[in-house]
Amino acid sequence: MEITKDLTIPKLFRERAVMYGKAKVAMREKEFGIWRPITWHDYLENVKYLALGLVSLGLKEEDKVAMIGDNRPEGLWAEIATLCARGVAVWLFQDCLMDEVKYIVEHSDTKFLFGEGQEEVDKAISIYDECPRLEKVIWDDPKGMRNYTEDYLISLKEVQDLGRELDQKQPGLFDEMIDKGHGNEVALLFYTSGTTALPKGALLSHYNLLSMGRNLMSVDPCFETDDFVSYLPFAWIGEQMMSISCGLQIGFTINFPEDPDTAQENTREIGPHVMFAPPRLYEQMTRTVQVKYLDATWIKRKVFELATKIGYHVADLKFEKKPVRFYWKCLHWLAYIAMQEKLKDHLGLSRVRYAYSGGAAMGPDHFRFFHALGVNLKQIYGQTEIAGISVVHRDGDIKFDTVGVPITGTEVKIAEDGEIVSKSSSVFLGYYKNPEATEETLRDGWLYSGDQGFIDEDGHLVVFDRSKDVMTLRDGRPFSPQYLETRLKFSPYLKDSWVIGNERDYVVAVTCIDYMVVGKWADEKKLTYTSYPELSQKPEVYGLVQKQIQQANKDLPEVARVRKFINLYKEFDPDDDELTRTRKLRRAFVEERYEDIVEALYSDGDVVHIDTTITYEDGRKSHIKTDLHIRNVSDG
Repeated sequence: MEITKDLTIPKLFRERAVMYGKAKVAMREKEFGIWRPITWHDYLENVKYLALGLVSLGLKEEDKVAMIGDNRPEGLWAEIATLCARGVAVWLFQDCLMDEVKYIVEHSDTKFLFGEGQEEVDKAISIYDECPRLEKVIWDDPKGMRNYTEDYLISLKEVQDLGRELDQKQPGLFDEMIDKGHGNEVALLFYTSGTTALPKGALLSHYNLLSMGRNLMSVDPCFETDDFVSYLPFAWIGEQMMSISCGLQIGFTINFPEDPDTAQENTREIGPHVMFAPPRLYEQMTRTVQVKYLDATWIKRKVFELATKIGYHVADLKFEKKPVRFYWKCLHWLAYIAMQEKLKDHLGLSRVRYAYSGGAAMGPDHFRFFHALGVNLKQIYGQTEIAGISVVHRDGDIKFDTVGVPITGTEVKIAEDGEIVSKSSSVFLGYYKNPEATEETLRDGWLYSGDQGFIDEDGHLVVFDRSKDVMTLRDGRPFSPQYLETRLKFSPYLKDSWVIGNERDYVVAVTCIDYMVVGKWADEKKLTYTSYPELSQKPEVYGLVQKQIQQANKDLPEVARVRKFINLYKEFDPDDDELTRTRKLRRAFVEERYEDIVEALYSDGDVVHIDTTITYEDGRKSHIKTDLHIRNVSDG
């Protein structure tokens, strides 16, 4: 289908729903252990009456409607219904704390808030009086909602009933509203992750989103028979990219897991054909495989080692565009039968044709690992402000230290200061209520990314790091801390890392152990511990982490190697503002928060005393007093 300026997401949605009707499944949701199919006809009916119900409640053109909750059909119905009623959709991350919910609801001028169930309703109730523009809170899961009496609460079913009444009075209204739409109108108000300050609201038009989907599909075509599993937050542009921008154009089936905790298991049951996830998800998969390897029998470990060795060799030949000789093809087939097939199935990757990683840098170790398994993993580069994607790897032209070449209809160049700038029909309209930031980011139609990079001899884009995060080492050369951090996270024992060294005499690291994996290792070593802080400070655990750092230091120039490190007493946490909701490190914040630790790492001491308070997800606070040990990383 041709994407014109007249086309909108509601027009495309209606066309797909009428075309497929009851003959094709639009989405499935797993409930009580059973996959429940929803046809395109059902999808249209639910959206239609929900859109008309919103109009009955008083929704006007360009009014904002916010959504918060897990990935589920009702969430997508709410979004499409808002667009059909000519409103603007605003998604919030499911694990947003009260202050974040209040900020986004207030800043976006949200009129109606869709909350999944009791937890989301409680958040809405607590901020309702402080958000004067918020009129109604709509919920869809009745569990625990029986005793709520607030007059601004209304169920999704009640809203749909209002829509049915309006449809009887004005039978053509739904189609009239859709027909009024234009591609240049705002569809989504997206709040960026905010690594340096409060999140900014990016305004994306229908044309932005649909042209991006068309351009990506022209590179890696999907088919209406494909399955896609939706389990990453809709507040992340990557999920919108696949479920809306590409999903509506292709008409593939979207599958919703029963629960976030069962997403991996449910993905395995579906076996999606296309997958898009941030690096942290692939890092978690890698860690799962590595932990299973550590627990396996001697024979299974040897089979894994041999199959992986073959996989790495074949993958490296393909990376270098060298022919794979016949005997290597035979060995690779044996490796596939012996190990790779089962492992890919276990990870839910058995049918994946394209697997994309985006949203942050992925380390070359993780990237090569998946290619050694035979997974067609591709890096993508983009940002919310360009509707998600501007650059991607091509089949047969994959380099693990680059993010590929621009997609169709996209120009990418490097500014004089090394900043990556891009131009396409997907570049956003600007920031909501923030003309200064818009002027800074959008100049003469070019989007200034804030990332440093260069274009190599093959025309591939190499992303160095965020401009503000690039370190200058003591010999004057620039260095990306993110690169070393991803190498450290390739270890199954390390969940997070933070590398410091800008204009310092040497590089240091703050590491966060993986409590489950290191805990199991400690149990096998007969080490006693009662908590994360205690386990992290065990001398044996420091020895374990030291080995991981020595491994990551290999092949690095001496000046870029980690010289000292400290095990943090806790994991980095979005609820403590140390990570964004997409799990990017907020460097400026952690540098300020852990100033004492950084100074101790650059002093002659070997201990730093910590006296602090940490916040749990449910709002509880805990006071921690402990001593953290500093360890030198020897070359031996």
